[in-house]
Amino acid sequence: MRLAAGQFKATCLKVMDRVRRTREPVVITKRGKPMARLVPFAEDMPVPLFGYLAGTVTILGDVVEPSVEPWDADK
Repeated sequence: MRLAAGQFKATCLKVMDRVRRTREPVVITKRGKPMARLVPFAEDMPVPLFGYLAGTVTILGDVVEPSVEPWDADK
């Protein structure tokens, strides 16, 4: 949604409530050029599941080569 700066100024609180409710960002323009974007606050947004654990795993050693430790199944 695009909104002129003057119109945003007149309806600021209503627009902020709408952005929070609908989660749709609003682009505020001045003389037709985009100047700012009003987006919902990040804490209210659900955490995406894809990539949630990125950077939390540490690989120790070679994960491709077979282990040299004997297994019970080898007996």
